[in-house]
Amino acid sequence: MVRAAPDTVNILNLLEIHPTDSIMEPRNFTPLDRLIIGLDRVLGAAFGRPAHASRANPAGGLSEAGRLTPEERSHAAGLMRVNHAGEIAAQALYQAHAFWARDHRTRQAMEQAAQEESDHLAWCEQRLAALGSRPSLLRPFWYAGSFAIGSVASLLGDRWGLGFVAETEQQVVRHLESHLGMLPAADLPSREIVRQMRDDESRHAAQAVRNGAVELPEPVRSLMSLAARVMTTTAYRI
Repeated sequence: MVRAAPDTVNILNLLEIHPTDSIMEPRNFTPLDRLIIGLDRVLGAAFGRPAHASRANPAGGLSEAGRLTPEERSHAAGLMRVNHAGEIAAQALYQAHAFWARDHRTRQAMEQAAQEESDHLAWCEQRLAALGSRPSLLRPFWYAGSFAIGSVASLLGDRWGLGFVAETEQQVVRHLESHLGMLPAADLPSREIVRQMRDDESRHAAQAVRNGAVELPEPVRSLMSLAARVMTTTAYRI
């Protein structure tokens, strides 16, 4: 587990900020404030500090409807590990857009979405633990790559950044739909978590479009799809 440095903790305390506080509280953060908060989130998301959910786990008290075979358990864990890696990337994407956003309303929307992605992270971690497995070992790589891509997109302007978010979330929705078809039928907890994630991601995509997202060119969408396939294939095993 990576802990924030004492100096960082003291600064957060002076700002009356806790790393797990809702990022939608009505405070006027300066660029320095956002940088400090962002660094704390980078450490947490990339290096494995347990995520904290602001909403109850949708799986609740559900258990498997029957005993999962070792193969089914391993397969379910691989799929949930992929979903967890995707949420690490989503954290980076939204944090990059929030950091570089010119418009305050755009930044607020990005920060709210990032909070919901934190819920997804926590739910996936909890399910992986229940399946006797672990998250991807390549978390820093997924985070760094997505933050870099999100920063480049955002520097082109808020509408391009929103376009990147909309396309990413639309691809994620299709990906989660496919997982609902691949998860073992008896794995009710994983299926319920994936359903809620799908609904949230669909809403994030629609919100980005309402906020002015531009439609990305086809070559960009294809490249994003290829990068997603590389991540899902790798994260399933590592």
